[in-house]
Amino acid sequence: MKTIIAAYSQNRSGSRASLHAALRTLLTAPWPSQRHLRSCLQLLAVLQWVLSFLLLGVVSLLLLIYLVFTSFWPISALYLAWVIFDWDTPEKGGRRLPCLRRWSVWKHFRDYFPVQLVKTHDLSPSHNYIIGSHPHGILCVGAFCNFITGSTGFLEKFPGIRPFLTTLAGNFRLPLFREYLMSGGLCPVTRQAIGYLLSKNGTGNAVAIVIGGASESLSCQPGVTTLILKNRKGFVRMALEHGAHLVPSFSFGENDLFRQVVFEEGSWMRSIQKRIQKMMGFAPCVFYGRGLLSVRSRGFLPYPKPITTVVGEPVTVPKIAEPSRETVDLYHEMYVRSLLKLFNENKTKYGMLETDELRIV
Repeated sequence: MKTIIAAYSQNRSGSRASLHAALRTLLTAPWPSQRHLRSCLQLLAVLQWVLSFLLLGVVSLLLLIYLVFTSFWPISALYLAWVIFDWDTPEKGGRRLPCLRRWSVWKHFRDYFPVQLVKTHDLSPSHNYIIGSHPHGILCVGAFCNFITGSTGFLEKFPGIRPFLTTLAGNFRLPLFREYLMSGGLCPVTRQAIGYLLSKNGTGNAVAIVIGGASESLSCQPGVTTLILKNRKGFVRMALEHGAHLVPSFSFGENDLFRQVVFEEGSWMRSIQKRIQKMMGFAPCVFYGRGLLSVRSRGFLPYPKPITTVVGEPVTVPKIAEPSRETVDLYHEMYVRSLLKLFNENKTKYGMLETDELRIV
């Protein structure tokens, strides 16, 4: 009997010792550092942004189609009725939500790269502006972070100026995605939408246009800066028609966020890309970035490379209701010279070499 009691006591003592050891291990184990927590939050912020832009519209459309064939079909019917009623809103300034610009997620998004905004000249609230955003890159990270979110201090650096960013009009035909875009201050890159902001929304509006568009994304490579701008003059004509000043901006580091498989001109893959671009309005790029778990793995997330968006000196533009081709060419040339000056004066400050050139085609 004594032997059994002794064995029981020894077993309880061993259990208590094991429990104490486990608790000591748990309490003394290193907790994730603040640096690791910040890195995780930054990665999650970028992940939600990428998934929103790549999947939100398509997934929402498929979901609403699916609901049509279920007992929840009234949801799809009500949303369709809402879209019909709200069809012209994107063309009339959208439906900006200031709270979305102040969303704390965007600070983590900014710090992932990081992104910074550099001001070189003041913008007067008594005028309207068209900001040319260069280069397009793959996903226009610099333009989105600086002109849509408040994380880089655009409103503080340019007081009295309301920034807008244009994107493909087709994006505003996708359910839920259109609401997401409008809430941040995005509008369609159409004459009607831009004209409304420059003529019927008062002064102090700055409409950012990624002038190179989808075509420019096909030439997105690190170390090579090629802008499709030579024959892009519609934004200059609109600036003249509304008396909006032209402002060049350049995002240094934008082309370093992804690696792209570039097909040579004349190849069958390049022909397919251009054909799809003409039909759909965007260029299907073959690109890759970092993986979710490691920078050294391949995935769809951008690499954490610094982006610096420099906003240059405004080109003063008069208001001419019907500008001639010669006048448009003149102010287009002035804009290009201002952009080249901006690039050459800042390229060595933000990670480029003195020998790097800006090619305009």
